[in-house]
Amino acid sequence: MGKLINGKWVNNSIVTSDEKGTYARLVRTFRDEVSDHSASFPPEKNRYHLYVSYACPWAHRTLIYRELKNLNNLISVSVVHPDMLENGWVFDSSFPEATEDHLHQVNFLYENYQRADKSVTTSVTVPILWDKVNDTIVNNESSEIIRMFNSAFNEITGNKDDYYPVELRAEIDRFNELIYEPVNNGVYKSGFAQTQESYDSAVSELFSTLDFLEGHLENKNYLVGDQLTEADLRLIPTLLRFDLVYVTHFKCNIRRIKDYKNLSRYTKNLYELPAIKSTTHFDHIKRHYYYSHEMINPYRIIPKGPFEAF
Repeated sequence: MGKLINGKWVNNSIVTSDEKGTYARLVRTFRDEVSDHSASFPPEKNRYHLYVSYACPWAHRTLIYRELKNLNNLISVSVVHPDMLENGWVFDSSFPEATEDHLHQVNFLYENYQRADKSVTTSVTVPILWDKVNDTIVNNESSEIIRMFNSAFNEITGNKDDYYPVELRAEIDRFNELIYEPVNNGVYKSGFAQTQESYDSAVSELFSTLDFLEGHLENKNYLVGDQLTEADLRLIPTLLRFDLVYVTHFKCNIRRIKDYKNLSRYTKNLYELPAIKSTTHFDHIKRHYYYSHEMINPYRIIPKGPFEAF
């Protein structure tokens, strides 16, 4: 694992922590937008390419949206190998459903970051939305990519399904804020904690929020209103990985999702949606976490169970 510093690959830990040993996620570096109002990045068919890992929950969001919004024939995809080792994410089709880099035929994802900016200092993450015309990265922040996918290509696809409707935006934003730090990022803050204090704080906040969501979902199928929204689509990738890897690997073991009546029902129901089921690859998820994080699992032993992911 490593990062780019002034355009050079440096092999060191990607886990960044503050003075208290608490994991601190780095801000993403490419933040442009595909939009009708953009002279540089207008919505066009076959112009954009998505780089993802099937293991990564942040990338999973973008793949779900790509399915829901009928973008499969507009936006092509390359999938990295689940192992993230001394060279970071790599292109190696030897693992089932991992692919080569279809655009540039490079071996390492960081080479695409270097192609976009020869002197960039950045963590090398997925997803990446790439522009084939300008030969550069548009954006590598998943929350912004899914907003683009939600509406930017509507006139091309004819798909007007809206997962961030105006009348529900305030409530969706509230749930996004409620869930992001303690749950989406909270599993990482628990797993990458370097002190007992930081772990205790993160895991307590995580399960306090899960307990709240359990109560909120009583007699409800969705987080906001009576429809699938962005809030659900930002939460579900974390829930799908929870019992499979986070409980054991990240020490998030106070309870499992399957121990929650409403959260487990909610997870199972959302998983049955074709856009979610078809983009969930449990083999990639399990392999990545247990094999890549040497600081947590130095012998890279991959457990046999659980046989049910949630």
